[in-house]
Amino acid sequence: MLNCKSASQLVSQSLDRKLSFFERWQLKFHLFICDACHRFNQQLLQLRAMLKKMSQQTEEDVSITLSPEAKERIKEKINS
Repeated sequence: MLNCKSASQLVSQSLDRKLSFFERWQLKFHLFICDACHRFNQQLLQLRAMLKKMSQQTEEDVSITLSPEAKERIKEKINS
């Protein structure tokens, strides 16, 4: 069974790579029984969604006077 440290690492890694079946199973079980890790997972998902939305809004906002190159650099940093 995963401890909270391992679970939080898997939550973070799951944003960047596909977890194995066993990793997903372990993580789902841990998130089911651990409220703190469940909340951490939800917070990371919300943060990622907000950053993606902010990035899209920045690209579409014509009132922003940054050069296209500067916008692209910012977008790359947000996505990395």
